[in-house]
Amino acid sequence: MTPITKRIGVLGAGQLGRMLAIAGYPLGQKFGFYGTSHDEPSALLGHMYNQSDDTNSLNQLVEFADVITYESENTSVEQVREIAKTTPVYPAEKSLFVSQHRGREKAMFDQLSIPCAPYQVVDSLESLKIAVEEIGLPAVLKTTTEGYDGKGQFVIKEESQVDQAWSEIGNRELILEGFVDFQRELSIVAVRNANNEHVYYPLVQNVHHEGILRYTIAPARQVSAEIQQQAEEYMHSLLDELDHVGVLTLELFETVDGLVANEMAPRVHNSGHWTIEGAYTSQFENHVRAITGLPLGDTSPRQPIAAMINIIGETGPVDKVLTMPNAFLHLYDKAERAGRKLGHINVLAVDEDSLYKTIQALSDFLPKAK
Repeated sequence: MTPITKRIGVLGAGQLGRMLAIAGYPLGQKFGFYGTSHDEPSALLGHMYNQSDDTNSLNQLVEFADVITYESENTSVEQVREIAKTTPVYPAEKSLFVSQHRGREKAMFDQLSIPCAPYQVVDSLESLKIAVEEIGLPAVLKTTTEGYDGKGQFVIKEESQVDQAWSEIGNRELILEGFVDFQRELSIVAVRNANNEHVYYPLVQNVHHEGILRYTIAPARQVSAEIQQQAEEYMHSLLDELDHVGVLTLELFETVDGLVANEMAPRVHNSGHWTIEGAYTSQFENHVRAITGLPLGDTSPRQPIAAMINIIGETGPVDKVLTMPNAFLHLYDKAERAGRKLGHINVLAVDEDSLYKTIQALSDFLPKAK
């Protein structure tokens, strides 16, 4: 054990926990994971507490850990509240409680004067019809909880689709959000520690296909200092209001009138994977630093421009990536399955032309090549 070593317990054992461990081990940290299978991506990177093997495994993880973190905003709030009675959990309960419910999330945006789409929470076909009248169409109907990568959503373009939308994803609490006329999708990753130090990564541009993030350009092109500052101000307000410790990610729409918040995640995020090679300190290392009380690291990019390409569904010709000096392969040790994130490729470049040439060479991993 080094003077800065902490035993970090992770609720979850997926690829995010895996990358946290890979970033944390050079700092002398130790890891334990609470998952459902010994085949999960993190299982061989630390102590594995398998909830399927032992009903007492969560208690064993808590006894092991000096600090607990989590991979998903769908983590049980009650579980975190109970753990926090004896062991620090970062980010804390409030961040989880707010971010795992789209209605509470939007209400916080309103509270902090962060622009977001008009919205109404609905719980019946009748209340949905009223919300459609008040918000107008087109609009996006979403589940208030869970749902990711485009799941649990229905775009309503015409009134004739309202009954269908309720039939497909209704019979539960939903949120109707007015459609935002945006130019592109951006996100920002920020980090705060318990000493109230804040650091921010540059805004990045995200391109989705069928609801799944396919690639990220970092930093986003043609972002003014004012727009970056606006994003950082939004994040500063959220981090302090939540008393957040760790990484927080905010997805945004860029519009002609500025940035509009979409949703946030109290964790390391897919749109921040580029930071592993692309920034002086990755989002994963900075999350580890934040939750263990270490100084936060430099978030500056190492190269003028970078990209992250997700590997979805099929592993593909990854040998090709290994022949490219400016491309970096990250596989998650997951079996192939349609729509599943199996890994990602980071690309660094000195200018846009060379970046896009490399991306073109990797077109097998992009949806247009399928």
